[in-house]
Amino acid sequence: MTGMDPTPRPAVNAGKLWAGGAATAVVAALIAIAGILFGRGLFDIDVLAPKGHGTWGDASTGWYALGAGGAALAATGLAHVLILTTPRPMRFFGWVVGLSTVVAMLAPFVTDASLGARMYTAGLNFVLGVAIGSLVAGVARTATILIPTARRY
Repeated sequence: MTGMDPTPRPAVNAGKLWAGGAATAVVAALIAIAGILFGRGLFDIDVLAPKGHGTWGDASTGWYALGAGGAALAATGLAHVLILTTPRPMRFFGWVVGLSTVVAMLAPFVTDASLGARMYTAGLNFVLGVAIGSLVAGVARTATILIPTARRY
């Protein structure tokens, strides 16, 4: 006799998840660019490049934006794997993203940049971590499908 298992297994609408992840990558890259322009233009803080490079800075601005987008795609991949393989996947996702954000916030403090630049970059990394974590988590929740599993008696 076959019945329905009361514990459904999760599946992922991969198209929806990765479309949302790509959108998150664009948002993260734009946050990085806006944050750097804001810090350099309004507060005259050396975010990632010395003042001599101007408001747009140097190539590090582009790399920072690409890194933010890459982090969003990595978070999307992590969410996808966790949904398919772990119990309570979003709890693990929250911990990984939270701890990654803490590491990103501490990273500027191992440089020899000014205190203002280190503090501002840590704050920008915090905003990026919160944005990436919340957007990918929301997309992952809407892309998760619970499928009932057959159980044999």
